[in-house]
Amino acid sequence: MGESEQFKRVAIIGVGLIGGSLGLSLKRKGFKGTIIGVDRQNVLEIAQQRQIVDEAYPPEKLAPAIAEADLIFLCTPIADILHTIQTIGKSVRPGTLITDVGSTKRRIVEAANLFLPSQCDFIGGHPMAGSESNGVEAADPFLFENTTYVLTPSKPINEDKRKGFGELIEMTGAKVLLISPLLHDEIAAAVSHLPQMAAIALMSLAARRQKESSHFLKMAAGGFRDMTRIASSPFGIWEDILKTNSDMIETYIDAFIDELQALKKAVKNDDMAGLFDTSAKNRLSIPKDTRGFMRPHYDISVAVEDRPGMIAIIADTLLEKNINIKDIEVLKIRENEGGTMRLAFATEVDREMALALLKSRGLECRKRE
Repeated sequence: MGESEQFKRVAIIGVGLIGGSLGLSLKRKGFKGTIIGVDRQNVLEIAQQRQIVDEAYPPEKLAPAIAEADLIFLCTPIADILHTIQTIGKSVRPGTLITDVGSTKRRIVEAANLFLPSQCDFIGGHPMAGSESNGVEAADPFLFENTTYVLTPSKPINEDKRKGFGELIEMTGAKVLLISPLLHDEIAAAVSHLPQMAAIALMSLAARRQKESSHFLKMAAGGFRDMTRIASSPFGIWEDILKTNSDMIETYIDAFIDELQALKKAVKNDDMAGLFDTSAKNRLSIPKDTRGFMRPHYDISVAVEDRPGMIAIIADTLLEKNINIKDIEVLKIRENEGGTMRLAFATEVDREMALALLKSRGLECRKRE
């Protein structure tokens, strides 16, 4: 018996994009236990129609929903996770494992250690997956495939239970990464939260200058468009993140200001060549698979014309030889001119076959190392 089979009743509190995708993914991979969903009635109706959950409970019946659960996922916004942690202690049975999917970790882990009974175990979690769409309608059984699922344990737990939970997460196709809550929040501030702040700052700067000349945003293509794409993120998604990781975000804004000041001096002193070279080399050390693959992938670049059906041509060409695209990314695009796409494959053999097939269709493509 696999260690994951110890979890026979899994409760998902918040059956939205992440919670719904967890349910769908586990069912797709053959999870034999019962999945319990807790959410509003209209959400639960869709969840049951899509066969995401086996049992459905509204929020007012949270206590009976989790009373016999072996594993509880808290899949609501951070503020709601913190509130739920404070209220479920009397309803969970001893030995239950509780986890969450919040995108900051210190406050959640601290609350769990403070409010949850000692007979229960808690492991903080953050799946590095998402979608432009939200809600149970957007739930996707493949959402976690090849993504990094960060776990932030803060207290020792039973080894069999820990292994079983890891196996369950890996059933979704994700790769587990164990780090401390503090390190998680620091890294998130540096590589996720700071870019959001920088995008907002760049967009605000250009918008103010736009009032002086209407040409500013007309010329905002290429790099500016790429760097400010996330400036359109809704505040509702970020409100709890800003509240629960403000110290780290402030620290990295200050560090970024220091970098900009140094850059300003380098520009003044005509001393940018070395910075460009170092930056380019460091950029290459970032994993090419933007979704956080833990295993190496084999990439190619494909030049794509700006005309209907180009993606279909690529997909159909590879389908002829049953070549699976593990990841796809638009690297560069210009209206009426086309652009470049990155395709990732699981093996070097698949990459070589893909290159040959696409070139035979007249597409310009090359290896990416």
